[in-house]
Amino acid sequence: MENIKQIALDSECAVITAHRVMLSNSTFVDVNMSNISISDANLSDLKIEGAQLGGAVFENIGMCPPDHPMYDPDAEQRPLHFEHCDLHKSKFVNCDLRGVEFSGCNIEGLRIDGVLVSELLAGRI
Repeated sequence: MENIKQIALDSECAVITAHRVMLSNSTFVDVNMSNISISDANLSDLKIEGAQLGGAVFENIGMCPPDHPMYDPDAEQRPLHFEHCDLHKSKFVNCDLRGVEFSGCNIEGLRIDGVLVSELLAGRI
């Protein structure tokens, strides 16, 4: 990145295609970003607040896999934080959930590998 350009869009419609762009410290407020696609991105310290994410897909999130040139077997991703989120009917498939903590959550109907967690907690299984 040789120079820094500041771009301000206010009440405008724009379709932006960005390749090899640094957008650190950018702010987006009251925007429609439906159908946006982000890949091969460093989104560390990303904060999403007051957003509708219905239909969103998160795939291959975390540190580089072993076949990636930047793979570091000692690297560990910092924890993610979800608060006041409506994740009902969401699916987590092939996810590493070690050390995940749930507190104050409605777990009605929550299943892990087909087993109702409420039944486990009630000692019925």
